[in-house]
Amino acid sequence: MKPRTVKPFEIISQEGLARATLLHTPHGTVETPAFMPVGTYGAVKTLSPEDLKAVGTQVVLGNTYHLYLRPGLEVLEKLGGLHPLMHWDGPILTDSGGFQVFSLARLKTVTDDGVLFQSHLNGDTILLTPELSAHIQQVIGSDIAMVLDECVALPNSLGTLKQSVERSVVWARKFLEFPRKEGQLIFGIIQGGTNFDLRKQSLEQTSALPIDGIAIGGLSVGEPTSAMLETLEFLAPQMPNEFPHYLMGVGTPRDLMEAVRLGVDLFDCVLPTRCARNGGLLTDLGLLNIRNSVHRLDAEPLDRQCDCECCRHYSRAYLRHLFQTKEILGLRLATLHNLQYTHRFMQQMRQAIKCGMFSKFYHEHKEQLAIAYPNREPGEMVCS
Repeated sequence: MKPRTVKPFEIISQEGLARATLLHTPHGTVETPAFMPVGTYGAVKTLSPEDLKAVGTQVVLGNTYHLYLRPGLEVLEKLGGLHPLMHWDGPILTDSGGFQVFSLARLKTVTDDGVLFQSHLNGDTILLTPELSAHIQQVIGSDIAMVLDECVALPNSLGTLKQSVERSVVWARKFLEFPRKEGQLIFGIIQGGTNFDLRKQSLEQTSALPIDGIAIGGLSVGEPTSAMLETLEFLAPQMPNEFPHYLMGVGTPRDLMEAVRLGVDLFDCVLPTRCARNGGLLTDLGLLNIRNSVHRLDAEPLDRQCDCECCRHYSRAYLRHLFQTKEILGLRLATLHNLQYTHRFMQQMRQAIKCGMFSKFYHEHKEQLAIAYPNREPGEMVCS
């Protein structure tokens, strides 16, 4: 393996473990803490790249598994990668494909060589190896690539969690032995469920690799909120400060704030966009269900504190009408609101850290957000 190079990562301000940082990529600099909308097929559902920029999106997440199946490597190579294909000139992070194999594949066999699985589209047999995952992400042209890891659901046996940790390190080493794409950053992923000993082992082994950042995987996959937060509390003081820290699959305002307090810089989740398409609107008081009849005659905007296109121009009554009549405009307006709400919340935390006021911000919001976004029950997944 090549020796580790200097990371394109700067800590601008820090209060406790909470950090405001700059992550430099080939397609621009990301100010963190930051949230990444999920663009599974190279598109965030219902929104254009221009919409994404308008609501404050800095970086989007592309799905390696799905992009490999459709449009496929031939199209991506011919058209120069995902950036020109989707008309997005900002940073793109791609997952490794491992989570989708875990969540979607009907039949799979996992070994140290990779995952042999059947496509959820046509049943074709595919062997996803660490080397193939690296190649796919290079063809996609992502700014940040994730190593292939084995994600397992929670709760799970100690033996399964231990095997996941060991196999993820084996796969990461193979991934990193594949010749790098110039400029592409590579993040390692730590596993171990909520077992502290396994998490420590995974962190030590992964942070010793020639990577550019560390992701915390295997949370928000069925464990209650309290167990996730306890695991983050354990990991937080041990996470190498010189790396960007990425918590995968977390998206409620409460979870975002708690993780920022513990030094996490990057997040992704389908929650803001999926909830929007089902009539769930993010507010400081919790998810507002715009389908409820109480909004039928309500001329008020969704949120007077929000300046998104939805809140500036449309009433709750009209938004409810759009959902009742299944008009696509309703999905777009709700998604615009939820993403702008999330990005604004991240920006407020960035500013609070820069001003040395994050502790005050946290304590002002902690109780309210705990009520608005209560603990998940065991078996409930935030993002799937």
